[in-house]
Amino acid sequence: MQMNEVNPEKQEGQKDEKSSSLIEKIQQLGQTNVPQLSQDSKIHCLTIVGQIEGHVQLPPHNKTTKYEHIIPQLVAIEQNPNIEGLMVILNTVGGDVEAGLAISEMISSLSKPTVSIVLGGGHSIGVPIAVSCNYSFIADTATMTIHPIRLTGLVIGVPQTFEYLDKMQERVIRFVTKHSNITEDTFKDLMFAKGNLTRDIGTNVIGPDAVDTGLIDEVGGLGQAMKKLNELIELNKERKEGIVQ
Repeated sequence: MQMNEVNPEKQEGQKDEKSSSLIEKIQQLGQTNVPQLSQDSKIHCLTIVGQIEGHVQLPPHNKTTKYEHIIPQLVAIEQNPNIEGLMVILNTVGGDVEAGLAISEMISSLSKPTVSIVLGGGHSIGVPIAVSCNYSFIADTATMTIHPIRLTGLVIGVPQTFEYLDKMQERVIRFVTKHSNITEDTFKDLMFAKGNLTRDIGTNVIGPDAVDTGLIDEVGGLGQAMKKLNELIELNKERKEGIVQ
């Protein structure tokens, strides 16, 4: 009887694959075991944390959310029939304006119910992302910084540059006022307020204040956000059934 010999090179290759997979999990999630979603889960959770990275790559020590990672996920969510709703969790300092607006536009154009929740902070360009969902929540202790658009680095000092900045700012204002209950005048007042931020122009809005201004729909945490998303999913099902019938 002939024994099958084990190829030592094959064994070594399998070990290397397992090792690299383990290292990748530790680097990405900080743990060796990846939490497994239930097959019955119909909600996808999308986290937007740190600084939103756009066309320029940020230093490696920065905690970033890359828009080229988020956009394919949103396309996959729209195409996947098993996903019935999207939960967006934000704790971001803001970042690239056009990347943030691109993410906001894609979330707002999804055909599936969406709910956002701001935990910690949803600053700067994180504001449009927070309001892009069908319903928005903010934690009682969370904050949102609203300020004018600013550029860092080399700026060409010509009138066209400032006109471009002004138009970009109008895009942000138009999107926020369209997807929330805040008026344009109120939002501009918060954006250009003096004295609220030390040595800067803008306003830091805390949880209940964000609701009072109409920027965010409700103060609440994960439980309330999940309950609302399930309600929207059921409502969406009823609408589809009504159309089919």
